[in-house]
Amino acid sequence: MSNALPFLPFTKPSVDEATIAAVADVLRSGWLTSGPNVQALEAQLSEYFGGRPVRSFNSGTCTMEIALRIAGIGAGDEVITTPNSWVATANVIIEVGATPVFVDIDPRSHNIDLDKLEAAITPRTKAIIPVHMCGLPCDMDKLYALAEKYQLRVVEDAAQAIGSTWKGKRIGAFGDFASFSFQVNKNIMTGEGGCLVLNNAAEAKLAEKYRLQGVSRTGLDGIDVDVLGGKYNMTDIAAAIGLGQMKHLAEFNAKRMALAKHYFSLFGGDFETQTGAELPIADFENSNWHMFHIVLPERINRAEFMQQMMDLGIGLGYHYRAIHLFSFYRARGFTDGMFPIAERIGKQIVTLPLFPAMNENDVARVVSAVKSCLS
Repeated sequence: MSNALPFLPFTKPSVDEATIAAVADVLRSGWLTSGPNVQALEAQLSEYFGGRPVRSFNSGTCTMEIALRIAGIGAGDEVITTPNSWVATANVIIEVGATPVFVDIDPRSHNIDLDKLEAAITPRTKAIIPVHMCGLPCDMDKLYALAEKYQLRVVEDAAQAIGSTWKGKRIGAFGDFASFSFQVNKNIMTGEGGCLVLNNAAEAKLAEKYRLQGVSRTGLDGIDVDVLGGKYNMTDIAAAIGLGQMKHLAEFNAKRMALAKHYFSLFGGDFETQTGAELPIADFENSNWHMFHIVLPERINRAEFMQQMMDLGIGLGYHYRAIHLFSFYRARGFTDGMFPIAERIGKQIVTLPLFPAMNENDVARVVSAVKSCLS
């Protein structure tokens, strides 16, 4: 393998010239903050999610926090979530004054283990934040059966799951709150941003207040503040990017799926047996293939593996280190050994390159390098 080949990052956004021109139009218009493009993007997203109310924000993190606030979650409450996620998933629980309760993950899907979740429910439990890891949905039937049984709100961390489905229905088109991220490495992006799918007009109105200092307006000069809000609105610049990306969402996801299939084909059926590494679940019905993970065998030092791959011109990520092992969460009483599956996977997982601009030769290059480094 030649080191003269261009560096292959683990992700890279695709932006067409029409989107670049649309951003330039916004800049020329003089209306740069939330305006007509934000409204247009929200309308498209609402249609995409089956007509449910959708509000856009400047990140996917604040959408989860705002969903918890709309649900009335606060001090004294517990919220169950997974230790296998970006730390924001747990941080938002603390941000509203509640207590995060972790449940270990399933070793194959890397999603929260719903068979273990019920044992973590207490009288203080008020909500669940599941994560659809890499776009592979949780078992939605089991998730919502538990939520209904114990009268719990659900805030789906669907940051990675736009275009994913469950039994033919789009994630976000049903259920309770669904939070999506449009950060630059997602299947569609706005640079930074996100959206929250809500249940009704009253929740949507409250979301609008929370995203802009609690302000509500009437007429030309009527203004009031009746809740404590923040500054979370999306700009029209970001929304213009999002509108351009929405046109390509189906195409992007189809390309990701084709690349993922090629990964499986080239790794071959005996890859796991020969190397001790673990491939993801080959789900080509529900997943949007946001990322392609492998779990390295215990004999492999991840940092050394990543360096070897970088020396071959291939960038990797790792998603994610178990949240409860960060110093901030250790200070709250979490320790090693509490969630062993999440800890093992968080220590050994790597994210291989997967983005729409890749081709089959890029996949072959990655697979060859992985096999070489593991041997």
